[in-house]
Amino acid sequence: MEFGIAKMSTKGQIVIPRGLRSDLNKGQEFLIVKDKGRLILKKMEDLAIDLIDDLKFAEKVEKAWQKYDKGKFIKKSKEEFLKELQAC
Repeated sequence: MEFGIAKMSTKGQIVIPRGLRSDLNKGQEFLIVKDKGRLILKKMEDLAIDLIDDLKFAEKVEKAWQKYDKGKFIKKSKEEFLKELQAC
């Protein structure tokens, strides 16, 4: 196991220590998971396609819940709702 120490900037940026980024490229995307005080980084290219789709869906659901909590939902018929879902 390798490890390094990093510091977060005022803009929320963290530099991955040189010794840990030898196989990483500029612009590479990562999934970051925060769980019980831990941050876990996973290269997006290493994730299964299904998982990537699931994460995108989960993000949409989270945004929808936020809109719902703010009272910004509108009523739709079942047919309208299903049609909108199929368009995504």
